[in-house]
Amino acid sequence: MRAMSERINGCGRERSKVIEMDLFIKLIMLMIFFGVMIGIGLYCRRHATDVNGFVLGGRSVGPWLTAFAYGTSYFSAVVFVGYAGQFGWKYGIAATWAGLGNAFLGSLLAWAVLGRRTRIMTQHLDSATMPQFFGERFESKPLKLAASAIIFIFLIPYTASLYNGLSRLFGMAFAIDYSVCVIVMAVLTGIYVIAGGYMATAINDFIQGIIMIFGIVAVVFAVLNSQGGFLAALDKLASVSDETVSAAPGVFNSFFGPDPVGLLGVVILTSLGTWGLPQMVQKFYAIKSESAINKGMIISTVFATIVSGGCYFLGGFGRLFSDKIDIAANGYDSVVPTMLSGLPTILIAVVVILVLSASMSTLSSLVLASSSTLTLDFIKGNIKKEMDEKEQVRWMRALLVVFIAISVVLALIQYRSNVTFIAQLMGVSWGALAGAFLAPFLYGLYWKRTTKAACWVSFMFSTVVMLANIFFRSSFPAYLQSPINAGAFCMLAGLVIVPVVSVLTKAPDQKILEEIFSCYEKKVTVSVKDSIGDQT
Repeated sequence: MRAMSERINGCGRERSKVIEMDLFIKLIMLMIFFGVMIGIGLYCRRHATDVNGFVLGGRSVGPWLTAFAYGTSYFSAVVFVGYAGQFGWKYGIAATWAGLGNAFLGSLLAWAVLGRRTRIMTQHLDSATMPQFFGERFESKPLKLAASAIIFIFLIPYTASLYNGLSRLFGMAFAIDYSVCVIVMAVLTGIYVIAGGYMATAINDFIQGIIMIFGIVAVVFAVLNSQGGFLAALDKLASVSDETVSAAPGVFNSFFGPDPVGLLGVVILTSLGTWGLPQMVQKFYAIKSESAINKGMIISTVFATIVSGGCYFLGGFGRLFSDKIDIAANGYDSVVPTMLSGLPTILIAVVVILVLSASMSTLSSLVLASSSTLTLDFIKGNIKKEMDEKEQVRWMRALLVVFIAISVVLALIQYRSNVTFIAQLMGVSWGALAGAFLAPFLYGLYWKRTTKAACWVSFMFSTVVMLANIFFRSSFPAYLQSPINAGAFCMLAGLVIVPVVSVLTKAPDQKILEEIFSCYEKKVTVSVKDSIGDQT
């Protein structure tokens, strides 16, 4: 008995040592990660001494940094944990279409259509934010203030949602309280953004993007390997059935899944939505040249294909772990963490850093967009009539702290008390922002006839519809009760509303329009030594 007791105690000590070593490895990797992020923020302080440097990095950011900043702002823990788990469970392997839509519609086409014109016109109008663009392009200060208010209302709850995907992963990897995780992430993100502004964010986004690429590739291979490889996993998925979803056999490994119409709504919202999100479009303001835009477009598309395509592809195999997942009790956010729980220690550490990278990059982009918008478009010229460059930067830094603090409070309230209102508001934020801004911004760049009245109608239509979706969801048609589908509907409706209202309302002043659109016409003077004149 004594010998057996000693063996048991010995096994317990060995297990304890293994657990301690695993935790040590994870903590060391996190410490290195955080140290690099903060170091870059402090290094970039010299780029953040004026408004142009703090908000746009001096409009001199290269294609690699801009492309990765665009991609890492696009994909966060919401996508990796929330959307990949939810839509992978609902649509199976067909959820990969959402990732491909993000790559080709949300990245490639967005850069091709918006990149060059956004960069040129925003510099011509001297606008650093989306509300400033609307105010200058349509000569309307109230329009600028309204855009600023919409951003403030809907970006803050979206910011709070970034923390949600971290709770289960950190609980799985470290058994650390969610509150500690949220506060540490917020503080560290705040330090490097406040210190270095956009340039620090862009450089950190580049590093975080590399981590995301290697991380998602490694995780996909590891999870498929645990199921016997790709073909074996597909075969297993073909045998999965769910009568509540579809009676068709093998529907979860089919080309379009059990609900192609619902999947289309996901593709539209998560892909076309980037065209109207201020934190995404603002990346085009900062890129340094036209050639950089063309390079950035390709880099961004490849990045999105790997990261977003990989996330949704991974989530598509979630039902293979259905014996370990209780959707009714734990929700869709439990799908991906459960899939990853059996991975080796080093891979779990990579996953944690991957999700941290995705969340911190998006968080930094959101709070920078929010603070710059509120300072430049609301406080400056309204609450404070005169503000020099240094004072504007001080206000933006102070508001960064405020926005991060509010997002932390909202995230903790939701986690502790399950306040569903906050969760619903976060769900509709993409639809409200992109629905309000996409069409006015797109037509404003290309079509001289776009009117101020059309912008107002687009703003009001999308915000009213998405807010109504929170409070009166049951009154909506069945298809539009989903915030995803309602958001996609608002974006597509805006593309019709803006031209129709523009045609029916008074045209803008032609002379002003000619001056605004003159930025697209570059005149070149050529010296000619010899010429052939008219012969008589």
